[in-house]
Amino acid sequence: MRAWTLGSGSRGNAIVIECGSTRILVDAGYPARTLARRLATANIAPESISAVVVTHEHIDHSRGVAPAHARWAWQVFGTAGTLAGIDALPTGSRQAIEPGTPFAVGDFDITLVRVPHDATAPTAVLLTGRQSGFRAAVAHDLGMVPDGLRGALSDLDLLLLESNHDDHMLRTGPYPAFLQQRIASRTGHLSNHQTAELVGGLKVATLSALVLLHLSEKNNTPGIATASAKQALQRAGGRCPVTAAPQGDIAGPYGDVHRRPQQLALAI
Repeated sequence: MRAWTLGSGSRGNAIVIECGSTRILVDAGYPARTLARRLATANIAPESISAVVVTHEHIDHSRGVAPAHARWAWQVFGTAGTLAGIDALPTGSRQAIEPGTPFAVGDFDITLVRVPHDATAPTAVLLTGRQSGFRAAVAHDLGMVPDGLRGALSDLDLLLLESNHDDHMLRTGPYPAFLQQRIASRTGHLSNHQTAELVGGLKVATLSALVLLHLSEKNNTPGIATASAKQALQRAGGRCPVTAAPQGDIAGPYGDVHRRPQQLALAI
């Protein structure tokens, strides 16, 4: 299993995950033309993607879902609350998934896990390769870590996890008080400290990479976020690379990066 971030932050989020002959997107928070351009940079044909799993309906995660379905016929999965919040998405193109109920997309077995965020029914995404047993998770836009998610994030092979803000930078930064309170609330976003606390309590011996997501461009820096997460990872006994996903460009692949690349020709 391999993953690429096509961008992560308040201006958009999208993650490609590949397992065997199957590729999916977790979130599609960019216009279709931007998704196509960034996929091309990774030498991935949009037509090779089977589905998009949407974590929640906020525009920076769902902006491109309906246009991408119209252009490439991607199937769309998410909770009923999430799907109801995405405009212009035909009923037949989407499948509502109950959190905790596994479902299959090609070579993936996928489970959605409820998370606290100020959206209708937001989730994290757990993915397992059916043949390899490789386990990955995407967890962003959560103001706190519920016990159910904490347990699900242990013993992974790849973890993509939010580390949105530095507490001091948020308190002393340019955001008005109401926005600071929203970000730091139990339904807002994880701070570097919260992320480090979570990582430090996980079983991380099998991790091949820890990728930090949704860094604030005003209230965080990649250096501060990665340093905090690295220290926590090392305390927990992990030795994998820690990377902060950029907002404006693709990054990766992460995970099983030594597997033989597949042919990525455009479908005709």
